[in-house]
Amino acid sequence: MNSFAGSEVMIVGDVMIDHYIFGKISRISPEAPVPILDVSRQEFRLGGAANVALNIKELGATPILVSVIGDHRSGYDFLSLLRDQHINTDSIILDQSRITTVKTRLINQNNMQILRYDEEVRDPLEKSVEILLVNQIADLIEEFKPKVLVLQDYNKGVLTPFVIEEIIKICRQYEIPTAVDPKKHNFFTYKGCTLFKPNLKEATEGLSMPAQTYEDLVAAAARIEALLDNETTVITLSERGIFYHNSEDSNISRAYNKNIYDVSGAGDTVVSIFPMGLALGLDLSISVELANIAAAVVCSKIGVSPITSEELIAETEAIFGIEVGSKETENSEAYPPQSEADTIHHFPEESID
Repeated sequence: MNSFAGSEVMIVGDVMIDHYIFGKISRISPEAPVPILDVSRQEFRLGGAANVALNIKELGATPILVSVIGDHRSGYDFLSLLRDQHINTDSIILDQSRITTVKTRLINQNNMQILRYDEEVRDPLEKSVEILLVNQIADLIEEFKPKVLVLQDYNKGVLTPFVIEEIIKICRQYEIPTAVDPKKHNFFTYKGCTLFKPNLKEATEGLSMPAQTYEDLVAAAARIEALLDNETTVITLSERGIFYHNSEDSNISRAYNKNIYDVSGAGDTVVSIFPMGLALGLDLSISVELANIAAAVVCSKIGVSPITSEELIAETEAIFGIEVGSKETENSEAYPPQSEADTIHHFPEESID
């Protein structure tokens, strides 16, 4: 954490507002057979690439968030949320032809989501905005020389093929590693990236390959690396953990068991750990282990929430029975030890983050 503190990390991708409406259901509407939610409170949180930026900030680094939002009320609300979190807004482009994505979730008294509705535009950026965005990114890279750049794709139109290819080209010129959280639409556009992190569903659909066994995962990763020329492939397996592969290592790191309340934003948190690993030159297995720990923490929270460095350290201490900074270790019963039986060799095709 101390080594990562102060590092500058650029995040480019689709941003959004996560809007939560909490309340209590005690009656059915007389107008239609639907429950009535008596609203008690509302919350607005940073989502998408902005949640990645917030995670990276909470881990101690300085995020440089670059995106395009609507030049309307929800866009101004988004900028206000960034300022509340002390994240710089200078690199956010306002576009009158777009709206800012807002995902609204209705949550009942049992912390169960009963409805979600989205306000968004998924059309690709217009050419003039693409060029403006790429030029801005080039200027920021020249000025700040970030340790790593994250491409966070939600298929909302910011990361077009032109934008993706230009960003990766610029990063390769400056020898800046790139971590990618893709979606199916642009799956094969990220040629030359450093780390590629689809979930299981995205990998199987993108490659049209099965992933029922560990050998299938190895074959899928090898196929991705042959097509994209990326150094590392990480495939998240939902509650089963994380598979990772590069020229030196290949394995599955199992997930850690905690009370899972909400998986929203877990993928954002997982991908936020890898920039730290890339910036510090950590062994891939260590980055994956930390990502699993971080995912366990955020899935125990309600709604999209970041992980803090303090939470990551505390959870790591609990899992491994150690005190950070101490050379002595002792066995911990906080989680059962990993055994050969814990290595999963079969995954349902519908598994997602």
